[in-house]
Order: sequence, then C-alpha cells, then structure tokens
Amino acid sequence: MTNVSYDFSGRTAIVTGGAAGIGAEIARHYAAAGARVMIWDMNAPASPPGGAEYCKVDISQPDQIEQGLATTLDAFGGVDFLSHNAGFAGPTLPVTDCDPDTWAKVIEVNLTGTFYLAHAIVPVMLQKGTGRIINMASLAGKEGTPNASAYSAAKAGVIGFTKSLAKELAQTDIRVNCVAPAAIQTAILDQMTPEFVQVMIDKSPMKRLGSIEEAARMVMWLSSEDCSFNSGAVFDLSGGRATY
Repeated sequence: MTNVSYDFSGRTAIVTGGAAGIGAEIARHYAAAGARVMIWDMNAPASPPGGAEYCKVDISQPDQIEQGLATTLDAFGGVDFLSHNAGFAGPTLPVTDCDPDTWAKVIEVNLTGTFYLAHAIVPVMLQKGTGRIINMASLAGKEGTPNASAYSAAKAGVIGFTKSLAKELAQTDIRVNCVAPAAIQTAILDQMTPEFVQVMIDKSPMKRLGSIEEAARMVMWLSSEDCSFNSGAVFDLSGGRATY
C-alpha cells in the first residue's frame, strides 16, 4: 500500500474496542500520527502502541463511560477523535431460535452503546468547537445478514444514528461518519461458524476478507482535515460487495 501519513500531534483519540482487531490497528495508526491515544475496552491491550493509555470501559454502561471520559480528560485534557469500534456480534441463529436476552444484549452494546458514547463525548467536542466521530457500522446494517438479525438491526441503527447526529452538528466543525465493512479478518469472526464466514467471503467480488489495516487507513482519512464536506456518510469497505 502507498504510505499516506497524517499529523495528529497535540490531539487526543479515544478508541473503543481498541485492545484487539480493527480498534487496535486504529489505535496504532493514531499513535503513529502523533496523537495521544486512550484505549477504552473491556480487556487491557496486550501490546498498546507507545504512549497509549488504557481505561476499562463497558460501553453499555453509562457510568463507566463517564468515568472513562473523566480519566481521559485528566490525562490528556480533551477529546478530538472518537473512533468507536467496540461491538458484540452474538451467535449466528435464525430469528426463531434467537434468545430474547441475547437479542437485547446485541442491541444494547452495538446501538445503545453508540448513543451513550455520543451523549457523553459530543458536549466535550462542542466546547472545543471541533472533532471527528467515526462509528464502525457493518455491511450487515445495509443489506441485512440472514441468521444475524440482531446484529444487522443494531448496525442499521448505528447508520441511522450517525446520519441523525451528523445533521445536528452540521454547522459545527464536528464531522460524524461511519464505516460499513464486509467481513474483516478479526477475532470477532471466531464467534461465527466457518461456514457462515465462507458465505461472506463468497459474496465478495474480490473473494477475500478485508484487512484491519485497510479499515484503519479509512478511519485516519475520516479523522483528518481532508474530511471537511463529508458528514453523515457511510463509507463502504466491502471489496466491491456493497450495492448501494
């Protein structure tokens, strides 16, 4: 890949789900660009990028978000970027076999957690007058994936929420966008059956999974000043699979 560099010196990024997978790669990219990085995750990162700090946060718990935000502000003084990647896929089952409690957990983590984060962090960005929010949605939220109804519904909600919040903040310098990946090679695929993963690969015109680096590079651009007239947008990361 061509090496495109960004300078985020003096700015602070919160990366939810930053201990592993896409979030960890995004945290590494922010740190490489000079940003101060605070990783919010249920688990501590095994090898955080240099200078990054960690705060244990369950995004489905507003009190933990408030505590994480207080810790971040004490450490770094502000929030310039929110890269929100924390999620829970749940089991791959038809609707008739889906446990209602599992459905509720998937919605609570993926959709309601996205609201909780914005509810806490947007006021901090408004005080500064600038910011970038990048929510990790999914192609499942656009197409609806069979046997993943809760996850598809939650990610569709993330897309709608992103568009709504972006319109509310359109006359500020806070840009709100989301990324909709198809299958990316991360540990979250371990929650799915190999057959289910293969179906997603087969649907890709490129016949492969996406990489975490490809996702991170997109988030870096969405965090930059070059992303100035883009807000409320859904950026597909699908290997040509997306149809609208």
